[in-house]
Amino acid sequence: MKNIFLVLTLLLGTMLSAETLKANYKVEFGIIGEIGIANAVLKRNKNTYEIDVQLKATGLAKTLSGGRTEHHISKGHIENGLMVSDLYQVIKSHGSKTSNKVYIIDHKNKIVIKKYKSWKNGKVEDESTERLKFYSKDDLLTLYFNLNKKIDRTKEDKHYTFLAVGAEKQDGKAEIYIPKKSDYGEYKEMLGENNNSWYARAIIHQNIFSSDKGELLLRIGDDGITQKAVLKDLILFGDVRAEKI
Repeated sequence: MKNIFLVLTLLLGTMLSAETLKANYKVEFGIIGEIGIANAVLKRNKNTYEIDVQLKATGLAKTLSGGRTEHHISKGHIENGLMVSDLYQVIKSHGSKTSNKVYIIDHKNKIVIKKYKSWKNGKVEDESTERLKFYSKDDLLTLYFNLNKKIDRTKEDKHYTFLAVGAEKQDGKAEIYIPKKSDYGEYKEMLGENNNSWYARAIIHQNIFSSDKGELLLRIGDDGITQKAVLKDLILFGDVRAEKI
């Protein structure tokens, strides 16, 4: 069940790929139905931004995960029309355990410092500080917010690799593919179709898939907001769907 909740985190960025004030999504699996929801708020002005996303397991997933919740916060500034992360924070809670990760991005020196702390029954269980092996102006949230401006979706069969703070389990790499129109059949079957939408595929390197890598299929509106996403081949669970509500 811990892996089911990871699905919410993996889908998180795709939920926030446009400059919108609020976006709500539900995540479903097979006959079980809804297993989680996500609520997101963006506050942005000419010079700064803040993204606040809260995720929680629901139904059976809530019971089996110990009422697992996650809170993701990204704060930073605007540079050439793009959001640039200065701080990314992830707070997780389930049962008697709570953890807090804070990434501080030093753009002047091009380094990222990660501070981690965890508690169990209110007592500190673990604490560490480390420097990441890579630097990026993006975290997992801003990458997808900026995606429309980072890729040329009019060009077919294109592969992009980006770095994102928070994705250190895959060396910070986030891979995005823009498919050929001749390959749209699979996308239309799994995601539906809309005249005002386009498709993309994100590659996820995690050990929770039945294959050597995971594939996240996306249908994105012309406004940049992801309308539907399907995470394929999760071990024991198969395909998991997320849809804007």
